Amino acid sequence: MRAIGYRQPGSPEVLEEFELPEPTPGPRDLLVSVHAVSVNPVDTKIRAARPAAFERHVLGYDAAGIVEAVGAEVVNFSVGDRVFYAGDITRQGTNCERHLVDERIVGPMPTALSFEEAAALPLTVITAWELLFDSLGVSSAGESEGVLLITGAAGGVGSALVQIARALTHMTVVGTASRPETKDWAKSMGAHHVIDHHASIVAQLKDLSLVPSFVASLTASDQHMPSIVDVIAPRGRIALIDDPKAIDILSMKPKSLALCWEFMFARPMFDTHDMASQHQLLSTVSQLVDSGAVKSTATQFAGALTVEGLQMAHLQQETGRVIGKTVFKGLGANN
Repeated sequence: MRAIGYRQPGSPEVLEEFELPEPTPGPRDLLVSVHAVSVNPVDTKIRAARPAAFERHVLGYDAAGIVEAVGAEVVNFSVGDRVFYAGDITRQGTNCERHLVDERIVGPMPTALSFEEAAALPLTVITAWELLFDSLGVSSAGESEGVLLITGAAGGVGSALVQIARALTHMTVVGTASRPETKDWAKSMGAHHVIDHHASIVAQLKDLSLVPSFVASLTASDQHMPSIVDVIAPRGRIALIDDPKAIDILSMKPKSLALCWEFMFARPMFDTHDMASQHQLLSTVSQLVDSGAVKSTATQFAGALTVEGLQMAHLQQETGRVIGKTVFKGLGANN
């Protein structure tokens, strides 16, 4: 079986194509012919610094494809089903012809999308959903009000979060972006307001007469945190997805703020009792896509997956200037 990955961490040049044995499904596994994949920041972070967990470590944490075989205890899917998912960081990734994934973290692929369009969504919509409803504690879909501030609203997670918040809550959504094209993108995703995170966030929110109770800090959290603490309402909640080197949590005490991280791989990593919630949320997102409430965030269709193409996509990710998602036709698309 063809796959792309690395043997030792390093620059994008460490990526190579190699052959792996054909995978065999475990009891709850689906064997998926991978028809499309997308690239996320986590791919580049693991490739750059994490020693290979396998002799030949396959990257890729988004996929859309067709079920080829199922394990003995699978209940949600059958051979021939079209699925999309973000995988498990403790297992081999999706940059391969055929991939094993636990059915509890898989959703039915939206019928309105191509494989490439669908592959842009899973990791970011899972992150956005869990951040909004689990980490930030938004009480229930369709009922929450107030103001949600999203820093870095034009990235993959930001794009998904804006859409989910607009589709399932009554909150006023304020996104941050700095370039004309990223501001336009955040607005196209549905943000009520877009402000510049290179200018004063405090002053801009004051001009809008908005006080957020919820903040999704998606990028440069160490830089933005003083402003976030300044503008957020007392007893507000802040959720992060990036890796700031240091945060002054004592500054949050006077307002009695709550701070937490969102990491969408936590449930499959630790086989939590509620791991199947990812299947359920992906099923709901699939319905939202088919109803027109959420759209794919694919912005760059990079053709068939190759080592050279993946290296270029990793370099683009590392600039921090990618809008939406880069997608490839998967190695299993022609099987």
